[in-house]
Amino acid sequence: MENDRLSFTRAEYGDRLEATRRAMEAKGIDVLIATNPCNMHWLTGYDGWSFYVHQAVIVPLTGEPLWWGRPMDAVGAQKTTWLGDDSIFSYPDDYVQNPEKHAYAHLCGILRDKGWDRLRIGVEMDTYYFTAACLETLRAEISDVKIVDATTLVGWQRSVKSPAEIDYMGKAARIVEAMHARIRDVTRPGLRKNELVAEIYQASLTGAEGIGGDYAAIVPLTPSGRDAAAAHLTWDDRELVSGEGTFFEIAGCYRRYHCPISRTVFLGTPPREMLTAQQAVLEGMEAGMAVARPGYTCGEIAEAFFGVLRRYGVEKTSRTGYSVGLAYPPDWGEHTMSIRPGDRTVLKSNMVFHFMPAIWTPEWGLEITETMRITDAGGPECLANVPRELHVKP
Repeated sequence: MENDRLSFTRAEYGDRLEATRRAMEAKGIDVLIATNPCNMHWLTGYDGWSFYVHQAVIVPLTGEPLWWGRPMDAVGAQKTTWLGDDSIFSYPDDYVQNPEKHAYAHLCGILRDKGWDRLRIGVEMDTYYFTAACLETLRAEISDVKIVDATTLVGWQRSVKSPAEIDYMGKAARIVEAMHARIRDVTRPGLRKNELVAEIYQASLTGAEGIGGDYAAIVPLTPSGRDAAAAHLTWDDRELVSGEGTFFEIAGCYRRYHCPISRTVFLGTPPREMLTAQQAVLEGMEAGMAVARPGYTCGEIAEAFFGVLRRYGVEKTSRTGYSVGLAYPPDWGEHTMSIRPGDRTVLKSNMVFHFMPAIWTPEWGLEITETMRITDAGGPECLANVPRELHVKP
């Protein structure tokens, strides 16, 4: 029976599987163990908050992939993937967080039963979901196992978005527009930060234009005043006060596809240095977007942006963007391309980036960002329409 919960057509899943297998062959991989929940979802449709235990999609060069995980989550695989029941495997629950035995010992038994233990096995070495114990168990259970690092193999196949993926990101953009509108409406001195974040969450999940929101891969980042010198602080229950700026790094999310947008609100009169930084950032974004088109590179976007900052005497030492799309906690970045000097990745139509030219100083932080789609139309498309300037509330 066709699964009516799938976000994409079976043909699109088939194209993704074929692209992944071509990449496997090019890298000399016979069997891929995909543990990143983004890759599991992209390949099969699997969707569940189960990435805190061991799970994977196993992709051979021929035949149907396998889903493997905890028994209670196997039901979720039946309900959310296109896989047949014969392709869904689970390990006994006493493998869960048991220091005496590791779930990968069970997975190795499946590999042996399939005759895949003698092949070259690709694993996502540098992800949040594949641990040192996973690797050590593979090596202990399968003698002379041939391991190939496949950390970004599927991620690169996800880099150019399909029309359906672009549509979902557009829906996420409508949601983040509503979230920022709520922020502009309710932010005021005396409002406790936790109450403000509750408003953000309410807007994010209610959605916009009849589109219901999903949970984002990162919680709202909302530091104020000197705390905004730190890029990744969240919130507390203190009141907002006049004379401080707050940046809001948030994303709308629809069917696991994200549109992150950051903006900054200042209560009172902004310092001159912040206004100068704003002018540099806005001009730098325009310069970067001027070369954000097919045939240019990620590094060329960065050089155009940083050239403007140098002219203004504004310092920024971090990268200024990264590819985005499908994501699960703890990050909405795709961990492939970065908008930084020296990144030679050639831009293609329908790649999508969070252009993130944030400025952090010891006294304040300023974030004004865009999620942009590379197009063949002469320039990128900003997916969301949120006023770009610093929002000042007297």
